[in-house]
This record gives sequence, C-alpha cells and structure tokens, in this order.
Amino acid sequence: MNALTLTDNAVKKLAHLKSAEGNNNLMLRIYVTGGGCSGFSYGFDFAEELEEDDATFLNGDAVLVVDSLSYQYLHGSTIDYIEGLEGSRFVVDNPNATTTCGCGSSFSI
Repeated sequence: MNALTLTDNAVKKLAHLKSAEGNNNLMLRIYVTGGGCSGFSYGFDFAEELEEDDATFLNGDAVLVVDSLSYQYLHGSTIDYIEGLEGSRFVVDNPNATTTCGCGSSFSI
C-alpha cells in the first residue's frame, strides 16, 4: 500500500478549520523536515494551491497534499486527528518509521 490515508476524524477537523478560515478550498499539507529528537519531524500546514511535485489524497471533499520528497518517507501512512490529555493535534501513523519520539512529532527510518 503506497497511498496516504486521511481518517474520518481528520476529515471532520479539517472541515471545521476550513469553515473557521472561511475558505472551502483549503487543503491539508503534510511535510517532513530534518530535525526533531528522532531525526525527522512532521509538519502540517494549509495549502491553497498545488505545487508541481505534489500528490493529493482524498477522503470525501477533504484533500491531503504531500510533496514528492516528503512522500518517500510517508507512503502508507495514516493521518489522524486526536483529542486527549496531551492536547489536540494531527498525528501520523507511519509504518516506515523505525523509531519515534514520545510526542509523536518526530521519527527516524
């Protein structure tokens, strides 16, 4: 499985955020950067336009966007939104990660 999956919880949160921003065209961008306590860090942002090397993944009318460099580290991952004692946030279940940090925002391969 090479696709990225956006869970229903993540879709609901994205719909809420799009409504709060007053922009139904917003897409959720996930990216990977160097750094973090485990080597790489996940980042999330809104995207209004696609870049040339972007791939898109859909769940209903929610669009998840990832660039080709980040995709190589994220293929097969599931993006979820959780609310708990540690706060509310988007989280990544990445089958490619060999280690992750305690907060779940960084990983190594």
